Amino acid sequence: MCSGKLQTALLVAGYFVYLLVGAAVFQALERTAEKQEKMAAAQMKEAFLQNFTQLTVPEMEQFMKNLIEAIQNGVYPVGNESQFEESNWDFSNSFFFAGTVVSTIGYGTLHPKTAGGQIFCVFFALFGIPLNIVFLHRVGKMLSLLCKKLGKFLYEKGMRKKKITFLTLLFFLATGILVFLCLPSVFFQITEGWSYSEGIYFAFITLSTIGFGDYVVGKQSDRKYFSYYRVLVAIWILFGLAWIALLFNLLTTVLEDTEKIIVKDLQQIGKVSKDKLESQQRRCWPVQFIPEEERLPPRAGGDAHKMESLTADSEHTENEKKVFSNSKTNAITCEL
Repeated sequence: MCSGKLQTALLVAGYFVYLLVGAAVFQALERTAEKQEKMAAAQMKEAFLQNFTQLTVPEMEQFMKNLIEAIQNGVYPVGNESQFEESNWDFSNSFFFAGTVVSTIGYGTLHPKTAGGQIFCVFFALFGIPLNIVFLHRVGKMLSLLCKKLGKFLYEKGMRKKKITFLTLLFFLATGILVFLCLPSVFFQITEGWSYSEGIYFAFITLSTIGFGDYVVGKQSDRKYFSYYRVLVAIWILFGLAWIALLFNLLTTVLEDTEKIIVKDLQQIGKVSKDKLESQQRRCWPVQFIPEEERLPPRAGGDAHKMESLTADSEHTENEKKVFSNSKTNAITCEL
């Protein structure tokens, strides 16, 4: 037991150290290049504001291309210069990015642009994704143990096994939906200004690793976010992934069991239909074509048993008649 807890503690510590190191490396590799991009975007914006009345059509098209490229790179040239100083590659955002890499969510709104950052991202994901799978598996085991302890507690209270299974699954689903979907959606509604349905949508799309990228936390330039906001969201994602992975496994098991039950029922229905069809076909056959052993099918307490009883009774009666006839003949002989 102690060794298992020690292994879990070491795994969790190693996993978060790996993410912290990755975040620090991404920050060091990408922050300088991002500053240069933001300076270029600010200069482009200033030049446009000074000369927008004199721009030709080709110059306007080039400006639009540069603007789209800047937005795709995570640079939004809006607001004053102080907003340009805010980095997409500070430690909080870098940690969030590292978490989305190992969890394979991949929103696409933030990505490394330097050669060093891209090469490091490849090797970071190469070792980080298997580590993330091991981490999620261990967290899933911990959640399963909690459900087993709840089931054991209910069993000791004298509850039936079927009812225990139902209540345990209900507790697992209700708690997970509340902790990883409902409450975070309220938090996103307050922090991001989304509607509650948008918060639910973002939570599920994120935890299921679909990651469309249409909703991403901490990307609105007109909002002020508290420090390490995205770190907190990254930790929610990592533990939420373990819960939803167990949920998907549970649903897969339910579907497989349902499929087996349906197939079994269909096979039984097919067998009964086949037996009925063969019975109906035998009834239509002439008597001489029916095998002798099938003419009088044996049934418990049925006609065959009655026929055997009648045959035995008739034989017994005949024997009695013969005995009586012999005794009568002997008596007549003696009188003579």
